Amino acid sequence: MKLSEDIDNDDDMAFIFATYKPVLTYKGKCELDYKKSNFDANIYNILNFADADSSISDIVLNTYMSMEEIANYFLFCVDEGYMQIPDDSRILNIAGLLAGKYSTGEYFVNNGTISTEQLNDAVGNFKNEKTPKKFGQFLVDLGLISQKQFDKILSLKEEAKKRFVLDHNEVPKINQEYAKIADKYEKQIEDLKKENLMLKNKLNQLLAMVKNNDNE
Repeated sequence: MKLSEDIDNDDDMAFIFATYKPVLTYKGKCELDYKKSNFDANIYNILNFADADSSISDIVLNTYMSMEEIANYFLFCVDEGYMQIPDDSRILNIAGLLAGKYSTGEYFVNNGTISTEQLNDAVGNFKNEKTPKKFGQFLVDLGLISQKQFDKILSLKEEAKKRFVLDHNEVPKINQEYAKIADKYEKQIEDLKKENLMLKNKLNQLLAMVKNNDNE
């Protein structure tokens, strides 16, 4: 089955945000070229990848930052006018959730699942009950959102904290294997050198014998 058939694009928040390609504004291109604001290197790396038509997922993989970190930088760039405001309002809503700008309740208000009034009522009831539950689970219990929606939020926020980098525990293994191969070839080369030297000595001995015979 194709990936496009496996994923419900309209319902998968990670897919929507990860495949979005940020677009630089003129101001953003000028900042990338001249760096007048002297931001940290991460800002300019992200602007550079955006200028190269990279998606959010490409930027995450190439900068070795987490989706959460990229979401924060992305919102900063949009707020400062370095990147265009996405046509799809869900992009900013998801970025705001990942970056911690929006709470779970605010996210669902922004996407139209619940109203501001419903959220305010839920917050009041949540405080009164003093329950140890997460507020998102409380929204589920109230029937305002589904368990599936809440589980997706939890999963996405957890995954967004991870960095997609090479497992450094594998590096020594790779180096060890390379060292074994290198040692093997080095030994073979040394053996060939010794064999070559022996043949050279034998040849010199033969030449010396021939020369002596000629002199006789």
